Amino acid sequence: MKPEDFDFLAKMLKDRSGLVLTKDKSYLLESRLMPVARKRGYKGLEELVAQLRKRDEALAVDVTEAMTTNESFFFRDQKPFDQFRQIVLPNLLATRATKKSFRIWCAAASSGQEPYSLAMILKEEAAKLAGWKTEIVGTDISREILQKARAGLYSQFEVQRGLPIQMLVKYFKKRDDQWEIDPGIRAMVQYKEWNLLGDLGALGSFDVVFCRNVLIYFDQETKGVVLDNISRQMNDDGVLYLGGAETVLGISDRFKPIPSQRGVYAVSKPGYTGGTLGAG
Repeated sequence: MKPEDFDFLAKMLKDRSGLVLTKDKSYLLESRLMPVARKRGYKGLEELVAQLRKRDEALAVDVTEAMTTNESFFFRDQKPFDQFRQIVLPNLLATRATKKSFRIWCAAASSGQEPYSLAMILKEEAAKLAGWKTEIVGTDISREILQKARAGLYSQFEVQRGLPIQMLVKYFKKRDDQWEIDPGIRAMVQYKEWNLLGDLGALGSFDVVFCRNVLIYFDQETKGVVLDNISRQMNDDGVLYLGGAETVLGISDRFKPIPSQRGVYAVSKPGYTGGTLGAG
């Protein structure tokens, strides 16, 4: 690939999605964009870039989706979901007892495994949530991956990655060579196409936000912008989940680590002196 073509693609992807590509990641461009080029009938990436330079918006969307679609699997890393079930959820039940409602946001929801994992946890705790209104919102920049999430259809390989066998038996049905998630679980999640770098105001406020394994693709400045944007959508005592290799330290003062709960952060807003989840 010509250096000027790489630079063009890197700038376009950074501007549209925040994704940062260094020269050593050029192989990712080749592997992910060649199928897009072939689908369009181009001989290679040089022709694809030439068309992008003509401001082909539909192609730009396809390219961005191809580069920002990340893998996901059910109950990924397990511990965050244990934390949610054993610590965060009981805290919500206590602090939201008056209004009996809370909202969860899965940013970069990809093909739906994370929000559906949370939905299954809430279903398992249904007795405690009787009379409560709960919402799970999953967002992603990729329209195509959200279509897969909404369909709730997964391959044998996908359900074998992290999904406990009892959950598979209880909440999935075999459909030809795929597994279909229970319609009741699927109905618990709303999916919306959204860019974390854009205006998030219309999403409303949230009590818990999962933004795991997303910041690792951004540079420091973009990480700060994303964290600040997310904080504005969170209630004062909200809880943020990041991936194991991610942190807010040195990036944003809008969040603070929760003692003894790795990867979980409390909102840190001026003037708020509320309790800290898991403290003590």
